[in-house]
Amino acid sequence: MSTETEGGDDDLREQISNFLRRNFPQIQMHGGSAAIESIDRETGEVSIQLGGACSGCGISPMTIQAIKTRMTKELPEIETVHANTGGDMGGSEGMAGGSTSPSFPGHESSSGDESDEGPEAPF
Repeated sequence: MSTETEGGDDDLREQISNFLRRNFPQIQMHGGSAAIESIDRETGEVSIQLGGACSGCGISPMTIQAIKTRMTKELPEIETVHANTGGDMGGSEGMAGGSTSPSFPGHESSSGDESDEGPEAPF
C-alpha cells in the first residue's frame, strides 16, 4: 500500500466504518463485531473480520455476502471485499482468533480433507 495516500486511507477507513455501522447495526446488536483488517486503495480491496458472536452464528455467511455486495455498490473506491469470521478458539490477534473459519458451499477446505461432502452445519 502506498504511503503517499495515507490520509486518503484514513478517510476511506472512516467511510467503511460508517458504512458498516449504518448498514449492519445488527452485528453489534447481536454481540458481534466488525473490524477492518486491511485496505489496499491501489487495488480497491478491503478485508473485514467479523468476530464475537459472528464467529458461531449461522447467519454470518449471509451477512458476509450482503457486506460484499452492498459495499462495492455504495463505496466506488472499493472493488473487492474479503470478509470472514475468525474462529472462536485460540486468539493470536484479538478478534482474528485461531486458524478456523466457516465452511462455505463451493469453497475448498484449507485442511485438504477430500472426504468432506459439504459444509459443516453451524450448530
